[in-house]
Amino acid sequence: MKTTKPRQQQKSSLRQKTYFFSDAHLGIGSPEEDRQKELRLIRFLNSIQQDASQIYIVGDLFDYWFEYKTVVPKKYFRLFSKLAELTEQNIRLFFIAGNHDFWMKNYFHDEFGMEVHFHPVEAEICGKRFLIHHGDGLLKDDLGYKILKKILRSKTNIFLFSLIHPDIAGWLARWSSHTSRRYTSNRMYESTGMVDFAARKIHEGFDFVVMGHNHVPTYQTIESGVYINLGDWILENTYAVFDGKEMKLNKWTD
Repeated sequence: MKTTKPRQQQKSSLRQKTYFFSDAHLGIGSPEEDRQKELRLIRFLNSIQQDASQIYIVGDLFDYWFEYKTVVPKKYFRLFSKLAELTEQNIRLFFIAGNHDFWMKNYFHDEFGMEVHFHPVEAEICGKRFLIHHGDGLLKDDLGYKILKKILRSKTNIFLFSLIHPDIAGWLARWSSHTSRRYTSNRMYESTGMVDFAARKIHEGFDFVVMGHNHVPTYQTIESGVYINLGDWILENTYAVFDGKEMKLNKWTD
C-alpha cells in the first residue's frame, strides 16, 4: 500500500531553499510608488513561501526606521502581516540591519519571530560557508559615511532623537535621507572596496559572500567562491536563491 505523508510534513520537505534580498528602501518615492513597491515585495514573498526554508533580508528594508518603546510607523501593515505569516509557517526570517534601518530594538523579534542582527552574519547552509553583510562602510572614498555611522549609532544620540515627537523625527529623517541621496547620486563610488573585502573572506574559506548596499546586482566568481551583490528593489527587483547546491542571482517579475 502506498503511504502519504501528512500535509505539514510534505510542506516541510519541500522547503529547502534559502532566499536573500536587500535595499527595498520602503518610504522613498511618492505614496503610490511606495505602496506599489510594498505590494510587489509581498507578491515576491508569496511566490517563494512554498519552497523557502529561510529568508535573509540583508539591510535597508526601510529608508528610515526608528523604533520607539510604544510607537512604530503605521504604514506597511500588509508587509508586516506577511512576515508574521511566514514565521508562523516555520520559515526562518533573518534581518541584518542596514545603514537606513539600524535603529531597531525588539519589535521584529517579538512580533514576527525574526532574528535581528546588527553585525554581519556567518552561517553554514547545506555544508557551505556564507558571510552575509549589508556592505555599508566597505566602499572606498566614503570616509564621510564612516564618520556619520559612528554619530548615528551613538547611544547618546539615539536617546536624544527618541525624545523628539515621532512625526517631527520622521520628517527630519526623510529630509536627511533625501539630502544624502542627492549628494551621493553625484558621486561615483568604487565597488572595489566591497569586492576586495569579499575576496579576503573567500580566501579565508567562505564559499559565498552576500552583500547589498550599493544597489548594483553582481555575481562574481573569486577563486573557489562567489561574491554576490543583491542589487535593490527600487529599480532592479533582484534576489539570490541557494537550493543547497547552486547559488543564483535572479530578477523577479510578476
